[in-house]
Amino acid sequence: MSLVEIRDLKKYFPVGDGFFSRNKGNVKAVDGVNLTINEGETLGLVGESGCGKSTLGRTILRLIEPTSGEVIFHGKNLLALSARELREMRREMQIIFQDPYASLNPRMRVGDIVGEGLEIHKLAKGKAKRDRIMELLHQVGLREDHYPRYPHEFSGGQRQRIGIARALAVNPKFIVCDEPVSSLDVSIQAQIINLLQELQEKMHLTYLFISHDLRVVEHISHRVAIMYLGKVVEIAAGETIYRDAKHPYTRALLSAVPMPETSRKKERIVLEGDVPSPVNPPSGCTFHPRCAYRQPLCSEMEPPLDFSDGHGVSCHVFGPIKRA
Repeated sequence: MSLVEIRDLKKYFPVGDGFFSRNKGNVKAVDGVNLTINEGETLGLVGESGCGKSTLGRTILRLIEPTSGEVIFHGKNLLALSARELREMRREMQIIFQDPYASLNPRMRVGDIVGEGLEIHKLAKGKAKRDRIMELLHQVGLREDHYPRYPHEFSGGQRQRIGIARALAVNPKFIVCDEPVSSLDVSIQAQIINLLQELQEKMHLTYLFISHDLRVVEHISHRVAIMYLGKVVEIAAGETIYRDAKHPYTRALLSAVPMPETSRKKERIVLEGDVPSPVNPPSGCTFHPRCAYRQPLCSEMEPPLDFSDGHGVSCHVFGPIKRA
């Protein structure tokens, strides 16, 4: 059963020469994305830096207002809600930010940071609030004596645990994890990933897990979506993506993943050129200037995201429907 449906979602940022200049174009950060996130699953979202994956996550939650499209959450279009209705809905949707150093107010104690959502949504006060905060700290692996401390007194991994506790405070159903382990040491990454999985099983959570690290995504995700220049170019079950990737961009990403066993090493696929500008993306398939398999049709017509047995590919050459 789907919890979140994203329909033709777009987010364009205007570009100008200066403060009083006219709009000279738009950065197409998210350009017509369609996704479904099922209840209780983790959908991994992968792509190079600047491909629009973090913008997509924040646009889904309306932390950034979209240019157009629809986000359906539990049958309600979030983009049509009033400010009051959206505030009530935010109890069910939370975010864990990438940088645990920047996402916590350095002037607030841990207890106040974690309990802020309880105050805003009037869920608990007094002793009930304090008990709830202590329960949350325990759930994420922190101690009661951490309650009165400030963020600067903690390590990066502990700060991310505080961020997770803050997100859990209002009992959400859906959490956007925006590269939550990218700034942490590898050993700490594993601890946080395991914590997120334990919490998901215990609290029946649904995650959109954003990352550029395919090894992390493989470990945590049920399905994986690959994003390139504001568009989703491939989506399938995690094991399918890693075993039988179709899109040339996905194959190139997988070829760059380090393999510990020399026998499993794959030939590295080096892409041509640089990522095109999202202000003026290429015509047709946006990946075609860097693709070794491009055909004349690739520069003329944008390939739709065609599906076969749950495996979606946006490619004229390797998609389930061959047009080239």
